[in-house]
Amino acid sequence: MAAERETQGSTQMATYGYHDDKKSHLNRLSRIEGQVRGLQRMVESDSYCIDILTQTSAVNKALRSFALSMLDEHLKHCVGHAVANGGEEADEKVREASEAIARLMRS
Repeated sequence: MAAERETQGSTQMATYGYHDDKKSHLNRLSRIEGQVRGLQRMVESDSYCIDILTQTSAVNKALRSFALSMLDEHLKHCVGHAVANGGEEADEKVREASEAIARLMRS
């Protein structure tokens, strides 16, 4: 869901860095969703533990790759624009990005 911004009495929808590649990102998430459904089917059909773990590893790798792609878009677009403008917004965006990176490192 895009965020709304108030600008001189009118409401605008914010455009985030991933917007131009939105279709690609959605396709990627659909593939990941399919992988997770595959895991469910594997458990339902009593597949071998190692096969399930191998598929789980693939899902984790796909999610990490997606997260890194989103982080890259955020740094280039949101953080880049904020830093160019300077001030408190820049500090806030850098802090947000640092916290997101820390969360990714812990996961």
